[in-house]
Amino acid sequence: GNGTVSTPPVFIVVCNNTSVSKMIFDYIAGWEKHSPNGEIHIVPGRLPLFSNEHDGRWSHRPTSILVDSSELESGGAMSPEFKAAAATEISRFKDELRERFPGRNVDDATDEDLLREVMNTVGKPGLLGEGVRCVVSVSMLTEGWDANTVTHVLGVRAFGTQLLCEQVVGRGLRRRSYVLGDDGRFQPEYAEVYGVPFSFIPASGAQQDPAPGPIPTRVRALAERANLEITFPHIVGYRWNVPDERMEFSLTDDSHLALTSRDIPTRTSVTGVLGSAEEHRLDRYEQMRSQEVAFHLAKALLDRHFRTMGSAEQPEGERPWLFPQLVRIARQWIDECVTLKDDAYIGLLAVNPFTDDAVEKLFEAFIRFNAGDATLAGVVRAYDPIGTTAYVDLDTTKDVYPTSAVHSHVSHVVCDSGWEAAFAEKLEHMAEVRSYVKNHGLGFSIPYIIDGMQRSYVPDFIVRIDDGNGDDLLSLLIEVSGEAKRDKQRKVTTAREMWIPAVNNHGGFGRWHFLEISDPWDSTGPIRQALRGAIRPAHVGGK
Repeated sequence: GNGTVSTPPVFIVVCNNTSVSKMIFDYIAGWEKHSPNGEIHIVPGRLPLFSNEHDGRWSHRPTSILVDSSELESGGAMSPEFKAAAATEISRFKDELRERFPGRNVDDATDEDLLREVMNTVGKPGLLGEGVRCVVSVSMLTEGWDANTVTHVLGVRAFGTQLLCEQVVGRGLRRRSYVLGDDGRFQPEYAEVYGVPFSFIPASGAQQDPAPGPIPTRVRALAERANLEITFPHIVGYRWNVPDERMEFSLTDDSHLALTSRDIPTRTSVTGVLGSAEEHRLDRYEQMRSQEVAFHLAKALLDRHFRTMGSAEQPEGERPWLFPQLVRIARQWIDECVTLKDDAYIGLLAVNPFTDDAVEKLFEAFIRFNAGDATLAGVVRAYDPIGTTAYVDLDTTKDVYPTSAVHSHVSHVVCDSGWEAAFAEKLEHMAEVRSYVKNHGLGFSIPYIIDGMQRSYVPDFIVRIDDGNGDDLLSLLIEVSGEAKRDKQRKVTTAREMWIPAVNNHGGFGRWHFLEISDPWDSTGPIRQALRGAIRPAHVGGK
C-alpha cells in the first residue's frame, strides 16, 4: 500500500535428483504425516520462514516451491514421480488461480504450465510467483530464468565442472535494484553462495555484515485511478508552413546575439623551436561582408526550417522562391540584433555554433509573429504518436511524495530536489487541478537545438486544469526555473514558442499552455494568472 518494493528475497537450493530434492523440500516446507487411523497431519517445515504450513494446514499461498527445471524446459510431461512430489503445491496454485480469475476454467491449465508460470514469475509483483521465497530445484535453473531477488544459493550436489558452478552462481548475479545512487553508481548488493567451490572466482575478501542498501519505492500508474490518466503527443521536430507572399517576423530582446572570441579564438600565435613566431587568423571569415553572411544564414534557414512537408504527389524539397525574402530578413537581423565584442567580426556568424544560434533566433522571430496563424506544425513520432501515464512503472531510491487518489494517476512524485514535494502539495489543494504528474519515467520530452545538435528538454510537471471550458481541460506544462543558463533559455523558448503552438495548431491533442515558475512556494497565483491568458478553443488555428 505504501508503494515500497515488498517482494521478498529468494533462497535457491539446487539438487541432483527428485528423491534428494523431495527430502530437502519436506524438511524446509513441511510434509504430510499419515496416522494409522487414516488421518493426515501437516508437519511444519524446520525453517519457519519457508514453511508452507500454517495453523496445522497448508497455507493458502505456498512460500516454497519444488520445480524440475529440466523437465519443464523440455516441453514434455513431467515424470509421475515428480508430479507426486509436487502435488500439494500444484493444488494450492490452482486454488489461487480460481480466486484471482473467477469463472476461468483452471483445470484447462496443465500442471506443467502452472509450475512453469510460477517459476518464471518468482519475485514479480502481482503475478503468481510473487510470494515465493524458496525454490528447491531439480537440476540447474535455466539461463533465461530472470528473478532478480535471489540473495542466497545452496548447492546440494556434486559439481564436476566449472561450468556447473558458474551456472549456479549466475542465478544470484541479477541485481535487485538498478537505481543509481547520488554518486551516479549502483549501490553494492550481495548474494550468499553455499556448497559451491569458489576457486574460479577472484575475490578480495568477504564482508561479514554487508550494509543493506536503501529500499526502493515502486512508482507506478494505479489501475484504480485510470480516470486521471494524462496523455501527450510525442513531437520529434517542427515544420513551418509559411505562405509564399511577403514573410513577416518579430525581433525582440531574445533575438539579440553577441559575437565574442571567447567561444571561437580569432587569432592564434604559433612559435616553433627555431624561427620567429607566426600569427594565424581566420582570414576567410574576417573578410566576409554582411551581405555574404546574410546569404549564408538564409541558405541554412531555408534548409533547416522551410522545406515542404512532402506528400505522395510531391516529395519533400526546398522552396527556393523564399530565398530572397530570407536574405532580406537575415540582413535586417544582422543590422539590428548582432553585437560585436573585442576581436569579433561579422564573418563569425558563418562558423558554428554561431550559425546555429543565428538560425534558431531567426526562426523564433518568425514563430513569434505568426504563432496564431496555424502555420507551425509538429512532426509526430510515426510509430508511437501518443504517450501516456499508464505505462509508468519504476523503482527509485530518491525521496518521493505520495499522491492522492483524486489528483494523480501515478502513485508518487519523484523528488529530484527539495521543491517537488512542496509544489505537488500546492497542486493537491488547488480546486482547479483535475490531475497532474511529475515528468519522471513518462518518456515525455521536447526537442530543441543548441550548438547545432538536437537535444531533449524534460519539463517538470504536466497538470490538467479546469479553466472554465467544461470537459475541455487545459494541459499545462510547468517548469520551475533555477539558475539562468544559456541552454535553459533555449529550452524554455522552444517549449513556449515552438512546441506549444505546434501542438495547439494540430487540433487533435487538446489545448496546451506553458508556464515558468520561479518560486515553487508561490505558485498558485502564477498558475491562476496563466489560466486567464491561456489559449481558448475559438483561438486555436487562427487569430
